[in-house]
Amino acid sequence: MQISTIAIIGGLGKTGGRVAERLKERGITVRAASRSTTPNFDWQDRATWHQALEGASAAYVTFQPDLSVDWAAEAIAGFAKAAIEAGVRHIVLLSGRGEDGAVRSEENLKAAGVDYTVLRASWFNQNFSEGAFVDGLLQGKLALPAGDVPEPFVDADDIADAAIACLIDPRHRNRTYELTGPRALTFRQAVSEIAAASGGIIGYETVPIEAFIAEMTAYGLPQETTDLLHELFTQVLDGRNSPVMDGVNRILGRQPKDFSDYARQTAATGIWSV
Repeated sequence: MQISTIAIIGGLGKTGGRVAERLKERGITVRAASRSTTPNFDWQDRATWHQALEGASAAYVTFQPDLSVDWAAEAIAGFAKAAIEAGVRHIVLLSGRGEDGAVRSEENLKAAGVDYTVLRASWFNQNFSEGAFVDGLLQGKLALPAGDVPEPFVDADDIADAAIACLIDPRHRNRTYELTGPRALTFRQAVSEIAAASGGIIGYETVPIEAFIAEMTAYGLPQETTDLLHELFTQVLDGRNSPVMDGVNRILGRQPKDFSDYARQTAATGIWSV
């Protein structure tokens, strides 16, 4: 297939931004779309969808806030219809592992009649350096409702490389891949590796889920967000997603980045220095 423009929905996010930059380096025209771009894209404003998709032959799609929310599956069905009408022939969807709602969204995409690739990803390494966990690490203690269940954290760079391969290589169409890192760690072990790499003293505390949700509510997070957090820290982290999968290797022909390599390379940037 001849590639024209590739639309990146969520083009300023952890993976979307990486995909956009790597595609530009390959000389491929990119339209990165989010609520703060021109044209803008808002999942809850369908009037913004067509302009973001018009003239694109393919799209990389990340959904906000998460594919497990109640309205996501219907939104993905509508988006796929709009994409087909705009001439998009292939959609690469970033999904999550072990989320029932995400599966419903995947099924709606597959039923739409457009070529698809589904990338089910583990928790990102970059949640510790580009997300909500940074403040706790800088304060010397990360407190989360995640105990001894290991998670095979995956690097956002590996996700981006896999997404690009799926966008430009037709062999990956109409397939579903699970993307994980090469080994599973508990959150406590992950924090310990960050502390060792950064030379800091950083602790980890497991807190009850009810106390965590109450604290997030007190901070002003809406119920949709706290419900999502409850699902992520209970259903998604109940052990179902601990097995290491081979999606990165199958797509890229190499092993994914190990968490210790991520921690060492990220520590060198100074992000965890007080």
